[in-house]
Amino acid sequence: MADASARGPAPRSRRGSVGLALAGGGFMGAAYELGALCALAESIDGLDLTRLDAYVGVSAGAFIAAGLVNGVPPHRMVRMFVEDDDPGTDFDPALLLRPAFREWRRAARAAPSGLGATVGAGIDEVAVGPQAALWGAIERGLRLLPNGVIDGSPAERKLARLLSQHGRTNDFRRTRAPLRIVATDIDSGDPVEFGSPGHDRVPISRAALASSAVPGLFAPVAIGGRHFLDGALNKTVHASVALDHGVGLVLALNPLVPFDGHRAGARQVSRSGITTVMAQTIRTAIRSRMSVGLAKYRVTHPDADVVVFEPQRDDADTFFTNIFSLSSRRRLCEHAYVSTRADLLARHAELDAMLRPHGLSVNVDVLRMPARRLVRAVRADSPLRLVRAGATLGRLGRVLDDLERALELAGARRADARA
Repeated sequence: MADASARGPAPRSRRGSVGLALAGGGFMGAAYELGALCALAESIDGLDLTRLDAYVGVSAGAFIAAGLVNGVPPHRMVRMFVEDDDPGTDFDPALLLRPAFREWRRAARAAPSGLGATVGAGIDEVAVGPQAALWGAIERGLRLLPNGVIDGSPAERKLARLLSQHGRTNDFRRTRAPLRIVATDIDSGDPVEFGSPGHDRVPISRAALASSAVPGLFAPVAIGGRHFLDGALNKTVHASVALDHGVGLVLALNPLVPFDGHRAGARQVSRSGITTVMAQTIRTAIRSRMSVGLAKYRVTHPDADVVVFEPQRDDADTFFTNIFSLSSRRRLCEHAYVSTRADLLARHAELDAMLRPHGLSVNVDVLRMPARRLVRAVRADSPLRLVRAGATLGRLGRVLDDLERALELAGARRADARA
């Protein structure tokens, strides 16, 4: 099976061609990336995120990239992934993730018949010689655990249904522009680009599931007799995949940055529990590899530009978000939208110089407009029946909001053109 390292020489970068590379980060990363993408779509003139020249997605970014290449704009995906108020399209993690019963049954069948005696013997050994026996007992116990504890197949089926609707496709070979979803072959450790020649017959939804299978939580996903896990095990955003398609500009989004809690009054990672410490460790490693990759691109693709959008290092709102809380996901998406607008305004001169050779420009007038709310707030104490009630009126309200937003943006752009 060929992998991403087997590509030939990269084509020369083409001015005016734009690619998008989306990193992972689970449901939290998806909420952040969607908020940021909405800010980019509104504030960069000439940018249509559903009409780019190449898309690359890793983990949660794979789901978003699959939607964009199928013509689903980021504002619509906010309704689907974040708003969670449409039973036909919502991606609520509490509903889409369930225990991996098949893996637990497989582990139980593989356990020795005298499991009780084995455990008892291990306890006896620990009582006699606590040190070496303890680690021996732990090692034997770990061998009995399943390959993954969460089943992501409901998310795969949900994505497959969405991509099978009229005007969309779940087939890599039928997308309007190249879509690449990167996963890791767990038996070789190599990255594999699903969607590339030889790897384009697998459904997009299946590849997205493989790319987002976090080791330890999800079992490896079987595709073509091989088994795959999270595509971020090798790289974070895999911007090189888009660059190797010859695009002149890659917009890269990475929601996973290590948190710097040294400022006064900031919450400390070291006092926030083992899961937070592990998250900080993973983010630190990911960000370090990304910095190395960006430096390498300047050598391997000197004619191309890569623009990265990510949270600030002291962004506690992003780092400490509870992904299973609906209000937290909405708050994070809104926060990403506002903070990305602020980032664009602060860097507009620098970014404009990079974007204009590719036919894009930062619209400062749009950024200076008072930002309309992206995500509708829901009171935490609202009964579920009230939140769900009036779905038709709610959808109509969102359509009117989107129309009003579009008219305001169009007015700002006309004023900018006259100036």
